[in-house]
Amino acid sequence: MPVFKRLMLYMKPYWWRIVLAALASSALGGLDAAFAYMIEPLLKKIFMTKDMFVFSFLPLAVILLFVFRAVCRYINDYFMGTAAQLAVQDVRNEIFRKNILLDLKFFYRNQTGSLMSRIVNDVGTMQNGVGDIVSGVFRDSIGLVSLLGVIFYRDWQLAIISILVIPLTIYPANILGKKIKLVARKGQEEAGVFASILQETLSGIKMVKAFSLESAMTEQFRLANLKFYGFSQKMIKYGSLSSPIMEVITSLGIAAVILFGGSKVMSNEMSAPEFFSFITAMALLYSPLKKLIASYGNAQRCIGASERVFEIIDAVPEILDNPHGHTISRDDNRVELKNVRFKYQDDYIINDVSLTAEKGEMIALVGPSGGGKTTLVSLIARFFDVNEGQILIGSHDIRDITKASLMNHIALVDQETILFHDSIANNIRYGKPDATDAEIVSAAKVAFAHDFIMEMPEGYETSIGDRGVRLSGGQRQRLCIARALLKNAPILILDEATSSLDTESEQMVQKALDNLMANRTTFVIAHRLSTVLHADKIIVLENGAVVESGTHKGLIQNNGLYSRLCTAQFAD
Repeated sequence: MPVFKRLMLYMKPYWWRIVLAALASSALGGLDAAFAYMIEPLLKKIFMTKDMFVFSFLPLAVILLFVFRAVCRYINDYFMGTAAQLAVQDVRNEIFRKNILLDLKFFYRNQTGSLMSRIVNDVGTMQNGVGDIVSGVFRDSIGLVSLLGVIFYRDWQLAIISILVIPLTIYPANILGKKIKLVARKGQEEAGVFASILQETLSGIKMVKAFSLESAMTEQFRLANLKFYGFSQKMIKYGSLSSPIMEVITSLGIAAVILFGGSKVMSNEMSAPEFFSFITAMALLYSPLKKLIASYGNAQRCIGASERVFEIIDAVPEILDNPHGHTISRDDNRVELKNVRFKYQDDYIINDVSLTAEKGEMIALVGPSGGGKTTLVSLIARFFDVNEGQILIGSHDIRDITKASLMNHIALVDQETILFHDSIANNIRYGKPDATDAEIVSAAKVAFAHDFIMEMPEGYETSIGDRGVRLSGGQRQRLCIARALLKNAPILILDEATSSLDTESEQMVQKALDNLMANRTTFVIAHRLSTVLHADKIIVLENGAVVESGTHKGLIQNNGLYSRLCTAQFAD
């Protein structure tokens, strides 16, 4: 019930649609009772008193009745459907917003495909369930109560006999509902698994082709899909059982009513029209009862999906913005790390790192792969919070700086070129959303991207495809550099920023980066040591710890790890 009540809160803004749908549903439910009640006087008028006026009017009345039912059904279905769609739209917006606000650790723990499945599949299940549940509450409940009134009015003894079977339906409905909820939740989890396989396969299609993995990935997807079918098959089985069980149970009531009611008619305790009216009402009574039981199964399926959705909505980010946080000025670009330690899970990846980057300095982070270089700059950008120690920008701990101010202060060019399925201009404009076209062109020129952009079919308005697939690696990297140039932040983080460039492009971009780094504090991660020979300070990391620091010349003379790395790279 707490989940269902919470789900209904999303319907609250669209109450007038629900009211209209509820009125139409109530009319539909009441019409069945009215029809059953009118059977007895109509039969008497037509077959006993031979009233030709009533007989002549009856066909038209039937047509008008069904037209009215059709109008009511349309109003109910349309307004309830749109209310459910709008409510679920709000849920989908909220879960996406909460996803975006969660920190990177959350995304490292959860598969992308699973998160996509919750936004698409689970929210879709919620949408299908909400409208059906609310419609059932109004239409079927009112129909059930109205028809109960009719049968009790006609004959209370037969009414008691006919409803004695209703409690027998509660136990199997409850058992089946719980099973449906459990299986639906597990099925949605499995849907997330094969959604992840789909997402990873399509995003890594180049590697799939390069290593001839088509058959292997097809088999992996087939097995995941088969497992999902197993849960779907169980859900269909439990859902399909409710109606047959209900029909068997209700047949007991119908048989008892026929036996006792027929005896009353034959003994003249009850007229045939009255008995026929009772039978009609009783037959109609079991229809909303079956629908309510089916709605209960849908409700369990909907609640199972809602629980998965609310898990994401209720997830609390580990990195929280300080409500009393500071904003920092452009002059605050001195960075200091004091005894920083960090771990993702159990083992520390960064161990007691201390370093200082003065204003305008270029700090190079080098060392073997897995040494903690990318993690360290991620801590500076506060993608993660340190477990121990401090990171200061100016005189402020970054945990005491507002996220907006911190992000405006830092520009990142990552080793993975992140571009969106949009135009070239818009991909550069992400660095400064309100940038003019002239500013975009200027940034592209400094990044040596303008020439190849102008060779594109639509210039700056050319769509670059999913993740920039229509561009070369060097072109993608230069767009990322242009984006960072446009942001014009006082602190730069360059994580293998020139790794995808050919020698000629690297020389051009390196000149642009030299200009960009002037009067800015810059952290450069580089495996290609030729790009950091002139760094103000070179920090050598191994196993998350600083093993050496100094200038290129001084570190070469130390004959330590840096010297060995240089020897290996410059052996020729």
